[in-house]
Amino acid sequence: MDAEDTCEKYAGEAVEPAKLSQTPLKLDARGLIPVVVQQWDTGEVLMVAWANQEAVRLTFETGTTWFWSRSRQELWNKGATSGNTQQLRRVLVDCDSDTLVYEVDSPGPACHTGHRSCFFRQLVG
Repeated sequence: MDAEDTCEKYAGEAVEPAKLSQTPLKLDARGLIPVVVQQWDTGEVLMVAWANQEAVRLTFETGTTWFWSRSRQELWNKGATSGNTQQLRRVLVDCDSDTLVYEVDSPGPACHTGHRSCFFRQLVG
């Protein structure tokens, strides 16, 4: 992840740098943090997943997204099986350090159903 590849604003505001080593993430009781995954250039919300410290570390090290599967109880590299890996562009952390946004370049479907986004259904009243 290169500083040149990142946009310096988010939601119309300047982004403040926060080093991972100096920003303790607030994990839940299971040691997890929610991650919203967005397409970097369109802002599409592709998916929401969970990460533990190891998944966050691997995401930074490899430049691809890693998560913790709550159902399988194991780490997974998104797209490693399907070929639809998500290339990391930048990571945003919220004001409470308890939620992350991964801005990615996701060339293929992000959803296990084959849809571009996991958010392809609209609830109606």
